[in-house]
Amino acid sequence: MNKKTDKDELALFAELTKGMKPLEQNKRHFKSAPKDRKVIEEKEQQLHADSFFSDTYQPLLPENGPMKWARDDVDSFEVKRLRRGDYAPDLLLDLHGMRQSEAKLELAALIQACVKQQSHCCCIMHGHGTGILKQNIPMWLAQHPHVKAFHQATKEWGGDAALLVLIDIGDLPYRR
Repeated sequence: MNKKTDKDELALFAELTKGMKPLEQNKRHFKSAPKDRKVIEEKEQQLHADSFFSDTYQPLLPENGPMKWARDDVDSFEVKRLRRGDYAPDLLLDLHGMRQSEAKLELAALIQACVKQQSHCCCIMHGHGTGILKQNIPMWLAQHPHVKAFHQATKEWGGDAALLVLIDIGDLPYRR
């Protein structure tokens, strides 16, 4: 380009912008938005589900008869009381129609809720369906440190399509 046209264009630009004030820059910095409580709780549930439940762990579970399991430190009388229906579940979880990943999250949330609300017994309804949840839920429950024992539910709580779970909430006595 030549220098004369550059000077003409600069003069034209200066004439067009004559009298204009430059904008002041806004120095305001925005903080990150506070995290939603629901998002935080979902991440915490995901963390619990990922850390407690493994799909490769195979506990010693009965192959025939009703599904039952108890930790080594739990008295066999407690399992018998579960079988007879002496414990009434305070919380119910219906997993019908859920995928495995969703069921893991809900299971972790249920156990957290039981501990938080000091509820000793809960009922998990997995249904019959294809049997995927019916197979995996006992394996997952046997891995969780707060689960003391579980047994196939009585007819009033779902029969062989549900499990009654005894939760360890600490040293507090069971309330009736």
